[in-house]
Amino acid sequence: MTGRTAVVTGAAGGIGRATALAFAEAGASVTVVDLAADEGRETARLIEQAGGRARFIPADVGDATDVQHMIDETVKTFGRLDCAVNAAAIGPETVPLAECDEATADRLLRVNLMSVFLCMRCEINQMLEQDTGGAIVNIASVNSFRPQPHQAVYTATKHGVLGLTRAAAVDYASAGIRINAICPGAIATPMLDAAIKQRGRDPSEVADRLSLLGRFGRPDEIAKAALWLCSDEASFTIGHALAVDGGYLAR
Repeated sequence: MTGRTAVVTGAAGGIGRATALAFAEAGASVTVVDLAADEGRETARLIEQAGGRARFIPADVGDATDVQHMIDETVKTFGRLDCAVNAAAIGPETVPLAECDEATADRLLRVNLMSVFLCMRCEINQMLEQDTGGAIVNIASVNSFRPQPHQAVYTATKHGVLGLTRAAAVDYASAGIRINAICPGAIATPMLDAAIKQRGRDPSEVADRLSLLGRFGRPDEIAKAALWLCSDEASFTIGHALAVDGGYLAR
């Protein structure tokens, strides 16, 4: 990734932070994007402390103006855009569909789905303007294939992320822009911890049920997959949904 520039959304923690750190370690300059300013700045600080190049940009990725600013500032700072990982998301609702209120549904759709559309639109336009190709990875979920109870809207957003990924991959492969998705299983992040506590579940039982390995995945395991998909090693991989799930979907 030396000489390349990457944008990572949702990079204040969890999968997003691990991904930003992995790209920086591989030599990329990284734009760290999140609404959580203190945590986002900490991600950028960790990159710079390790000798990498980073800039933190606070942005609401559900807002078109913020997203365009994110891309403009990336190019202003680093000169170009080569890779993007759209990882910003919020956790699922906790009730059956008929009990989910509109405000919750609207927020899930805005943060988990509309943000991916807005980010991809700006990222693709920048890559087209450069005429040098690029790579985009969207973070979907195993819910994109297999829903969990009481997560109808969340599941719909993750199905939508796959739809956007595959359709855009078809549209822009000829321009040298490779677009893929990662479908994480149960990954040890603050989002998962909060969901387990909210439901009053036993973490060990959840890990056994959602992984053939009997453990939660690590954020860096998703980050390594994103790094590979954006690298030249994945040059023939387009429109793919890569499950990194400890075997959950195979069960």
